[in-house]
Amino acid sequence: MGLAPFAERFAAAGLAVLVFTYRNLGDSGGTPRQVLSMTKQLADWDAALEYVAGLPEVDRHRVAVWGSSLGGGHAISVAARHPELSAAVAQCPFTDGLASAGGLGLRETLALLGYVARDFLAAARGKESVTVPVAAQPGELALMNAPDALPGMLALLPAGYQWVNRAAARSVTSLIRYRPGRSAKHIAAPILICISATDSVAPPAQTERYARQAPHGDVRLYDAGHFDFYLGAAFEQLVADQTEFLVSHLKPTRGSGKAR
Repeated sequence: MGLAPFAERFAAAGLAVLVFTYRNLGDSGGTPRQVLSMTKQLADWDAALEYVAGLPEVDRHRVAVWGSSLGGGHAISVAARHPELSAAVAQCPFTDGLASAGGLGLRETLALLGYVARDFLAAARGKESVTVPVAAQPGELALMNAPDALPGMLALLPAGYQWVNRAAARSVTSLIRYRPGRSAKHIAAPILICISATDSVAPPAQTERYARQAPHGDVRLYDAGHFDFYLGAAFEQLVADQTEFLVSHLKPTRGSGKAR
């Protein structure tokens, strides 16, 4: 959700763009549904890079990764694991699971742990996953319950898109343990890291500390919320900055881009 406008702008600048959905989610296959596994999602990134490298119309020596929110954290991890990349962009990146969990509230976090235990038990017995909301109102149990989380997610839904606002509770353990920001210091390629100064999902102070460790990092702060990055004036500024960065490092042939 919210990725198509970025992909279209990058393609208009001459970049070939691949957008994909993780296994077990959305229109991708795989079971059990709604399970967020950081290990498997990173494997999906690896598969996407392998696919792109095999396309005859793509120069495998001029490839970049781009990700936003949790995908932004993945972009950091993937860039550290793939020194052959020419560039990377991480937008409002999820960089530290423990730091993000701290914003949920103690009562909500403890309640989540109960659902996690029930979900692992259900999985062991071969039963249907025990799920929790991805986004909810403040004070409610969910993976995100900041004031702008639920309205922010709903604002990004394309017309007619059926969003499943549920995740298997076991996903919490994978998210909390995931600290992709620690990989920033290992990134060989130039990376643009766009941070929301008022981010309610990925604490900006922690994100900036990690970002400053990237050897060739270009760290920029924006006075816009986590979900504002996808819309309006904030989107226009971000997509302009990111397009300029990507074009400068990938040097595409103007007008040759397309989005898949």
